[in-house]
Amino acid sequence: MSSPLIFLISAPSGVGKTTVCQGLLAAQPTLRRAVTCTTRPPRVGEQDGVDYYFLGEDDFGARVQRGDFLEHASVYGRSYGTLKSEVRDHLVAGRDVLLNIDVQGAAAVRTAAATDPALASALVTVFYTTATRQELEVRLRGRAADPEAVIQRRLAEAGVEAARWGEFDYLVVSGSRAEDLQRMQIIFAAEKLRQTRARFEFAD
Repeated sequence: MSSPLIFLISAPSGVGKTTVCQGLLAAQPTLRRAVTCTTRPPRVGEQDGVDYYFLGEDDFGARVQRGDFLEHASVYGRSYGTLKSEVRDHLVAGRDVLLNIDVQGAAAVRTAAATDPALASALVTVFYTTATRQELEVRLRGRAADPEAVIQRRLAEAGVEAARWGEFDYLVVSGSRAEDLQRMQIIFAAEKLRQTRARFEFAD
């Protein structure tokens, strides 16, 4: 009964964006994750075309030159990008699309939407963050996945990213995992009901 959404979530590293995105995908049957391209090597258990599209540096660069990406960026020395075709194919099929990308990527998507009415009408952006730097640091350290220098770099970048929350349509300040998922679902449901996206005819 409504046109499909591009539901974009950005967050500082360590907040829990991947977890909430997985919860949304499980809860919303019409929602599909846009598979991201990356030049980093696959981790154990990751599958090409499922977790990421794993590309070589030359292939990635050629796609950038052709304008294949809706957004792309270098993150911690690796290239990441979302293919325009990956998003367009879902929308044409009537499926909602979930974009899990950083603040830099979100800005690129908004720039693209400024000259693309179809993209602009589908796009909904959410900034997801902890309330404080200290809380984010606790979460980063709790992962026990990064050396101290990486933790400090992520915290410094989080401060810069958090200052840009006003560029997004919605702000979700993290509480519990259940609360965060519920808030995301509320935003998603409200946007699906927005009058400008309605496809409705009162039948006899």
